[in-house]
Amino acid sequence: MVKNSSLRVAAKALGLPEFESALTGPTAVVVGGKNSAGVAKILKKFFEEKQKLEVKIGVMEKKLISAADLAKIADLPSFEALRAQLLGLFMQNAAAFVRVLDAKVKKEQPAAPAA
Repeated sequence: MVKNSSLRVAAKALGLPEFESALTGPTAVVVGGKNSAGVAKILKKFFEEKQKLEVKIGVMEKKLISAADLAKIADLPSFEALRAQLLGLFMQNAAAFVRVLDAKVKKEQPAAPAA
């Protein structure tokens, strides 16, 4: 929990965008470091369980993010899952390329004489 006036001063000192309209009522600050999507997932689950709380606004890389956009970020797969999906696509294309080359080689080779 943080006092809204203290948050205003800190945000201004850090060069964060103006989010004065979100600073009404009790305010808590969560700092996520480099894994913003992971933090968003955890917070979304927490807020679903504790329905009395709400996300007001987010700041990522000094840009304001709405609560709706934060929910979308929380629904994204993890970085590891995205990496695995990308590698799967690369492997799939590579395997298809090898099958095409293999078919071409087999087509160009003369048939072995029957014994």
